[in-house]
Amino acid sequence: MPLQLPHLQDIEAAAHVVYQSFQATPQYRWGTLSQRLGADCWVKHENHTPVGAFKIRGGLTYFHQLKLHGELPREVISATRGNHGQSIGWAARAHGVACSIVVPLGNSAEKNAAMRALGVNLIEHGNDFQEAREHAMSLAAERGAHMVPSYHKDLLRGVSTYWWEFFKAVPQLDVVYVPIGQGSGACSAIAAKLALGHLARIVGVVSAHATTYADSIAAGRVVEAPVSTALADGMACRVADAAALAVLMPHLERVVKVSDDEVAQAMRTLFADTHNVAEGAGAASFAAAWQERESLKGKIVGTTLCGGNVDSEVFAKVLANAN
Repeated sequence: MPLQLPHLQDIEAAAHVVYQSFQATPQYRWGTLSQRLGADCWVKHENHTPVGAFKIRGGLTYFHQLKLHGELPREVISATRGNHGQSIGWAARAHGVACSIVVPLGNSAEKNAAMRALGVNLIEHGNDFQEAREHAMSLAAERGAHMVPSYHKDLLRGVSTYWWEFFKAVPQLDVVYVPIGQGSGACSAIAAKLALGHLARIVGVVSAHATTYADSIAAGRVVEAPVSTALADGMACRVADAAALAVLMPHLERVVKVSDDEVAQAMRTLFADTHNVAEGAGAASFAAAWQERESLKGKIVGTTLCGGNVDSEVFAKVLANAN
C-alpha cells in the first residue's frame, strides 16, 4: 500500500510550522534561462532556506509531530549525504534533542561542517549512503535512539509546502522537473499537485550514475543499482524506497537521467544566469529541462534549485571546466 500523502489541510498546517523558522522561498522567471530554453523558465529557490536546501521543511514538521504526540526522544540518529542531516540537526537543536548523523566516508567537507555547527555528533561510516544508513539503523537499535528515516509521511508534510508555494505562485505551469534522491521531494510535488488540483505534469530526474528509481519504476519493483556519481550526491541512492516508489509510479509522467557532465553544465548555466550557486542535485532539474528543451518550446516550465550546498573546491572546479 502506498503511503497516504498529505492533503491540503495537512500542507497548510505544515506551512504554519515551517514559517515559524523562515518565510516562503521565492520563485522567479529568469529571463536568460528562459531565452536559452525557448520557454518560460521558473526556478523555485530552495537554496534560500536557513540550511540552503528544501529538506529543513521536513525536519521541522517531523519533530513537530513527535512533540504533538508526546513522543520527543532523548536522542535521534539518521543518515545523510548532507541536507537531510542539516534538517534533522536544525530541528533536533530547536527541540533540545541530542542528534547523531551518519555520513559515508569522503562526504562533503562543508556539509559535514554545517552539521557540526548545528550541534550534530557526526559519524563517518561506509562507502555510500546505503552503508551509512544501515550503520545508523544499527546504532539506533543499540542505543535505544529514535531513527529518523529519509522518507516518512511527517517529512512529506513539510516538504510538500515548497511545492504548494510554487504551484500557488505559478498556477500556469505546464511541466515541472523534480530530482529524486530518496523520494521525499518528488512525492511531495505529487502531494501538492493533487491537493491543489494543479494540472502540471511531473517529470522525475535521476542521476545517470545512480539509477535505482529509474530502474525500479521501469520494473515495477525495487531494483538496486550501483552509484558512481561524483557530483550529484543528493541523488546518490543505491536502493529505492518501496513506499516512495509506490507513490511515484502512477504519478510521474516519465523519468529523465542526467549525467554528471550535464549537471556540471547546468550548475554553470544557473550561476551565469541567476548568480545562485547550485549543488549537483540542485542543478539536476534544470539539466533535465535542458536535455528536453526541444519539446519545451513555448511551454511554462518549473525547475527547482533544491539545494546550494556544494563544496567551494568542487564548485570552483566545475566553473573552471567550462567548455
